[in-house]
Amino acid sequence: MSGLAMPRPDPAAGRKASPRRPSAEEAPPKPPLHPWLVFAFAAILPGVGQLLNGNANRALMFLFFMLSLGWITFHLTTPEHSFVGRYAGGFFIYAISVMDAYRFARLRWQIYHRVPTAEPGT
Repeated sequence: MSGLAMPRPDPAAGRKASPRRPSAEEAPPKPPLHPWLVFAFAAILPGVGQLLNGNANRALMFLFFMLSLGWITFHLTTPEHSFVGRYAGGFFIYAISVMDAYRFARLRWQIYHRVPTAEPGT
């Protein structure tokens, strides 16, 4: 069969047409978690509030500084100090991370639930 081209079989001929999934622009945005839920998770587990907000790098940064400052204050204090006093630097960053997770979740919540206003002149 020299010179004659054989027709190639259509790979999609035997398959059923799959339903079309909407693209990212067509799909409605996923609603953010309620800020109090993010606050509760952030208060229980350090860094999880930032993860729930979609900020993995920020969560790792807070964990790093929490452990670093906890270690530093542990080595700068004496054994006579209380547990909280010995790890005060870590607890300080922990408190900041909880407030940061709640603040960012509240901002996302307000932006998502904002009622669009009509533009002037329309």
